[in-house]
Amino acid sequence: MKRELIFLGPPACGKGTQTNKLSEYLGFPHIDTGSLLRAEIAKATPDGIVAKSFIDKGQLVPPELVGNIIKNRLSEKDCNNGYVLDGYPRSIAQAELLEKINSDIDNDTADFKAIYFDIDKELLIERIVNRQSCPKCGEIYNKKHKPPKKENICDKCNVELKTRADDTEEIARARFDTYYRETAPLIDFYKKKGVLYKMDANGSIDEVWGRLMKIVNK
Repeated sequence: MKRELIFLGPPACGKGTQTNKLSEYLGFPHIDTGSLLRAEIAKATPDGIVAKSFIDKGQLVPPELVGNIIKNRLSEKDCNNGYVLDGYPRSIAQAELLEKINSDIDNDTADFKAIYFDIDKELLIERIVNRQSCPKCGEIYNKKHKPPKKENICDKCNVELKTRADDTEEIARARFDTYYRETAPLIDFYKKKGVLYKMDANGSIDEVWGRLMKIVNK
């Protein structure tokens, strides 16, 4: 049976690290909506051109357009057995749209799980202000919890790591406020449908991975 896995949780909760690892483990594509949107723009696809026109004006990409891009991606052959979707949905409206997308593609025959990363807010603040990423491969590091072998250099690409300008405590707290206001209601949405799996995301990468495996293999 096809397996559809989505992930919920506030910024810096560890979703990116774990979903990348999970994608390799299962052999399913890891679909990060931010990267997907940037790729469409870089390839100058029809959807990408329209999306860029909104971004260039400082406007949000319309949800219908994002949904269309995601539907096209989930319809590709490498998603036939399953997918790991990170960064979508972020609202009830998007969740309802994803249901329709999955239904159109799979006729409701897939095993769907929404996995919620539950984690202490203050730990997240600490993670964000110490976060670094590779501009080439996208690998995420943390100065305190997951430092590179060589300071400020990516282990995989040997290029200098970058720190996002918005990775400050003040901006992080504002992002959390937005998350809990707009995205947290998805927890109840999926709980009522009986597909929500709440997971303790505190602890080391290996500890969280062990808990994730228990959920994924249920």
